[in-house]
Amino acid sequence: MKELSYQTVRSPRRKTVTITVERDRTVIVRAPQDTTDEEVQRLVVGKRQWIIEKLRHPQKYRNRLHPPGKEVVNGEAALYLGCEYRIELVETSSGEVEFAQGFKVPRAHQAKRRRVLKDWYMARAKEIILPRAQQRGHELGARFKAAKIVENWYRWGSCTVRDNVNFNWRLIKAPMFVIDYVIVHELAHFLEANHTARFWSIMRAHVPAMDKAKDWLKEHGQVLEEEV
Repeated sequence: MKELSYQTVRSPRRKTVTITVERDRTVIVRAPQDTTDEEVQRLVVGKRQWIIEKLRHPQKYRNRLHPPGKEVVNGEAALYLGCEYRIELVETSSGEVEFAQGFKVPRAHQAKRRRVLKDWYMARAKEIILPRAQQRGHELGARFKAAKIVENWYRWGSCTVRDNVNFNWRLIKAPMFVIDYVIVHELAHFLEANHTARFWSIMRAHVPAMDKAKDWLKEHGQVLEEEV
């Protein structure tokens, strides 16, 4: 029987042990600080079949961990809120990336085109996703300390032990119904920690397009995680 590989992350603020299978097939066990290696191993062995099923899930990356992404060149296209828009390398009045039914990337930033476009995405994510998280949190009655946009691979969102909620900046490339799904998914964990029947009941009540959003991420998720 092949032994499962996993990483253990301990925290003094954590009270329960959870297992996560990331999209790159990394198995992460998050546990309270005083949890022994033997206790973690027993849990992993007990959850072996569940972990194997997750590792085989079609949403997990198979052929490449980091998609190469597109080139920031004239005529190429980049995603924004679920649609693809043409990239143009031009002189802009602001000297920064501008968007008007397409991306206008300053020629002056020729050597760091990916970086300036990523910065533009992160700024839009803060403008759009963070206020939406506050709004949906109010609707749900989910209390959290702060919402942040972060650099993260393989996770669209996450809750922290300090009651913050983080969102992957790449989400801004997805349609709003997908962004909404991820936001509510994370906030629902403040009401129900695990993926119980109650959790999914909360999700369906607040995200009518939940199944559509999950299908979109299944089909486009790996492309969404490209730099541009």
